[in-house]
Amino acid sequence: MANAYSAGHWPSGMERVSLTRTIPADSETVTGLITDVAPFMRAAGFDEVTLDGDDLGITNRVGLFEIELDLEIVETDAVLRYEQREGIFESMMTEYRIEAVDDGTEVTATTEYSALDLPVLGEMLDSTVVSRQRTKELNRQFDWLVEQVPSR
Repeated sequence: MANAYSAGHWPSGMERVSLTRTIPADSETVTGLITDVAPFMRAAGFDEVTLDGDDLGITNRVGLFEIELDLEIVETDAVLRYEQREGIFESMMTEYRIEAVDDGTEVTATTEYSALDLPVLGEMLDSTVVSRQRTKELNRQFDWLVEQVPSR
């Protein structure tokens, strides 16, 4: 159940955080847990999560700052993908992909974002802080997925 992790600046100009973990369950179970969006998002440790159709709102306190993101769930071939409509990033998207493996289901979560959209925050809340915070959130979601699955 070890994580594979990558972060950094990609040729597209976007910053990226990607985390992969094998969840000891079949892909149908994992898909069901991820697509039950509100509890899955709460598992990340956000302070507030609202869901109204495809409109997803999250509020999170990071250090001295309260960050609010207005997101939209987008239909793709990923199990779940959402993109920022309004928030602190110039652009941001996260998607969750799954693949059946011998030990269960491998889940890969990838967040790509570009530039913080608030000059005051930009210097104090740089990409290193964002990357570290996002990694914690994704790990919490993966931990929650594992906790939801009965032991084999």
